[in-house]
Order: sequence, then C-alpha cells, then structure tokens
Amino acid sequence: MFTTKGSVKTDKAAKYLVQLCKHFAHKVDVDLRETTGDVAFPMGLCIITAKDDCLTFTGQSHTAEGIEKMKGIIIVHLDKFAWREAPLEYHWQDDEIPD
Repeated sequence: MFTTKGSVKTDKAAKYLVQLCKHFAHKVDVDLRETTGDVAFPMGLCIITAKDDCLTFTGQSHTAEGIEKMKGIIIVHLDKFAWREAPLEYHWQDDEIPD
C-alpha cells in the first residue's frame, strides 16, 4: 500500500474543505463532516482535514501512480478554488507500507 501525507497553509482551510468535498461529490462518494472529509477516489481513499490555518491530506492507494494522480487532482482543484492565494505551497511525504 502506498500512502501520502500532504499539507498546505491557508487561512481558509474550512472553506476549501467544503468546496473540495462538494465538488468531488459530483463524481465520487464523499463523507463530509465538520472538520474532515473522506473522499473515495477511484485510486484510493483521501481524508482531507481542516485546521485553523492548514489543510491536510492523508491518502492511500495500491499503486504509486495512484498516489501521484490523487495529489494531482487535489492540487489542480485547490489551486482553482484558492486562486487569490496563489501560489499555494504544498508539502507532501510519500511512503510505502509493506502488505
């Protein structure tokens, strides 16, 4: 299993959590709660969490390619929603967990 943990600093984390989850819900299953959202992408699950000044992403996939695709989807969409804050600075840490 491949995993990624990502973060981006923003004062509008809660707003972007809702926007991302509502947008993704048009195509995939999403469970949105007050400060987190579980997004069931075809390549794997991603949990998005909003904190005061940070949005975090915890993703998992069976392939490294799935992780890269997931990160790409998140970046493209968040950059569109947060265009006034551009450029956002993303920090990612990828890992592989043996089966």
